[in-house]
Amino acid sequence: MTGPEPVPPPAPDPAAADSVDPAGASIGDGWRPLPLRARWLFVLGNLFGLGALAIGLLVPIGLLLRDTPFALPLALAVLVALPAWGAWLAVRQYACTRWRLDAHGYTLRRGRLWQRETFVPRSRVQHLDLQRGPLERRFGLATLVVHTAGTRHNAVSTTGLGEDDAEWLRDQLAQWIEADDDDA
Repeated sequence: MTGPEPVPPPAPDPAAADSVDPAGASIGDGWRPLPLRARWLFVLGNLFGLGALAIGLLVPIGLLLRDTPFALPLALAVLVALPAWGAWLAVRQYACTRWRLDAHGYTLRRGRLWQRETFVPRSRVQHLDLQRGPLERRFGLATLVVHTAGTRHNAVSTTGLGEDDAEWLRDQLAQWIEADDDDA
């Protein structure tokens, strides 16, 4: 790749180097959080999904409990509780998502109770996609999809990256692909 070396995203605040994020990783150990504005993307996605489920549950509640005094309170509880639970869950999902790029490869860590860490060695990166849906464009975010060699889990998707971080990651990973092609 020609041109100047991409400038890495700004480093975390040194004063926060000893603090621990909700996922349990030290902020000073290379793990990068998603930008704060990505939280809204997580919340809106869950609100729409669980809001649609709540509306869908109104039909069976109305049909099965229509002649009972429980129908209205249950319907209201479903309409309030499911979207509220979805918003809370989305905030937790956002807070427990971290990524890291080092000399060995790209790593994505998600979850708190059920932690999932996906590592893509630099030699396995095949090609890269940047995706920006309407909500992502509105919030200045992007989704980086790292396609890998192999058949199982052949793509790692990181939603909610800041546009600058996503482009920087794409450029860095693309340099690895070119370097591996030159070595071959």
